[in-house]
Amino acid sequence: MLDEEFCEYLEYEICKAFANTKNNTIKYFTCDGVLLPTFESQYSQKFVNDNRQVLMTAYLGLDGQEKYELVLLFGINAQSKYVRNLDISECVPNPIADNWLEVDIEKKIIKVQLD
Repeated sequence: MLDEEFCEYLEYEICKAFANTKNNTIKYFTCDGVLLPTFESQYSQKFVNDNRQVLMTAYLGLDGQEKYELVLLFGINAQSKYVRNLDISECVPNPIADNWLEVDIEKKIIKVQLD
């Protein structure tokens, strides 16, 4: 499920991914917060089942204070767990493999792909 605990977990995993990336543009980035959408309907089980993504907010950058749109993409496993109200933390890929996140510095968007 998406809640404050998951947001904190995702924040730390994003930080680990930045530290382990080979991409020098984001290597020294940090993440200082991940926020849920304002309205619960924007991340309900039905919404995720229909859209397979949720638009959230993340604070990233060298100082961790730049506001980015975070697009949380649900893979088949994450979607299945989410619609059954199960923990999706284990669907966050290993931070050593940085192929699960994509950062567009100009547009201020980070995409995170769950398994």
